[in-house]
Amino acid sequence: MSNTVTTRGDVKFADSVDVKLETGDIGGSPVVTGQVPEAGAIFNPGSIALEVVGRPVIVLPGDLPVYRTLRAGLSGPDVLQLKQALASMGFESGSLDSNMYDSSTAAGVKALYESVGYTPPTSTGSGAGAAAGASSADPVTQAQNDVQSAQQNLAQAQSGLAQAQAPNLVEQAQADNTVREAQRALNTATAAGDPNAIAAANDALALAALQQSIAYAPKDTSAEIAQVTAAQSALNMAQEALANAQESALTSLPASEVLYLNSLPRRVDEVSVKRGGVLNGVAMTVSGATLQIVSTVSKADAELLKPGTKAEFPAPDDSTVSAEVVSVEPQKSTGDKKGTTSYDVVLAPKDLTESQLTALKGTNVKVTIPVSATDGKVLAVPLAAVQAGPGGESRIEVLLDAEKQETKLITVETGLAADGYVEVKAVKDGAFGSGDPVVVGR
Repeated sequence: MSNTVTTRGDVKFADSVDVKLETGDIGGSPVVTGQVPEAGAIFNPGSIALEVVGRPVIVLPGDLPVYRTLRAGLSGPDVLQLKQALASMGFESGSLDSNMYDSSTAAGVKALYESVGYTPPTSTGSGAGAAAGASSADPVTQAQNDVQSAQQNLAQAQSGLAQAQAPNLVEQAQADNTVREAQRALNTATAAGDPNAIAAANDALALAALQQSIAYAPKDTSAEIAQVTAAQSALNMAQEALANAQESALTSLPASEVLYLNSLPRRVDEVSVKRGGVLNGVAMTVSGATLQIVSTVSKADAELLKPGTKAEFPAPDDSTVSAEVVSVEPQKSTGDKKGTTSYDVVLAPKDLTESQLTALKGTNVKVTIPVSATDGKVLAVPLAAVQAGPGGESRIEVLLDAEKQETKLITVETGLAADGYVEVKAVKDGAFGSGDPVVVGR
């Protein structure tokens, strides 16, 4: 015996969505130039959804839609989604604890482009064409030359300051000699006792001492210091410009070159564009890559089902296909005043052939879901033959003699009930077996 839930369900691919691509940063007409998929194609992480103006639209796993071009220095949830996608695909991404687009993220994006056979973007120009390759004037090389030139200017200014601050040893030696000579002249005049000579010698010594102090005094190097300051400032600006140029040269991810889809892989159901056409609106429709059956059952039936419950349904070729319950969820905004609720049951068919898959899509099938069964054949009686005893026990009335209408109540243990019958698991008193008549409806 087996108890089953029977329902009808629609066969379709899961979660069908319309795909619209971001084209705002392309700059010109978004012409489809290649990589147009056919209906039935499967999108995996790293697949090329389309080629637009010679550039790829790369499929990545994610829920957040594209809304801007990502480049070094930017941060936000879209950057974190990109880093998580890169990491899931085995590419370098940088720390997943940070939502900053850094050099590691840029390296991962570069590796992603190389893996799909396209040149990585190297510029943060506004259009896809500008993003496709470097300009003729390399800004990084120019910035490096500017830094080298600023370093040379700073070295020259520092050398000039050092020279200006260095003492003039010749002048200092001459000043020292002059002082000593004046001192000797004063000594001679003092010994001679000539007041005029002594006064003149004192004056000469004072002048020599003044000249000596001037020779040893620090020089005014304010002009040279100003030159060093200006040169250092120019170098700082050149180094900052170089850092910006190097950051800008890191691989970016143009908004027009990525398509995020959740629940990959995805199956292409319908394509609305062709090579040579211009993107406008929905480019294609994609759905889950796995066929599923969606049905609705009552709350009572839903309580008998759970994920993993086996089921079966007939295929168009008259074969029987097995399936499995994937989910049982109450429908939103359903239920009447009595609290009756409908449930959505999703089942996944197993081992479909390509011809079965094609034939089943869009059909409605009858699904049989066994929810309980006995181990082989069992003894059973009609449900109407089971009575409730005074203590709540289950009893059946067995006909002993049809002519005399003799009967006997026997206490039994019942089991599974299905299709109007109930299993007799054990006879607790009396004798009862297959073929024995029972009384029903009394």
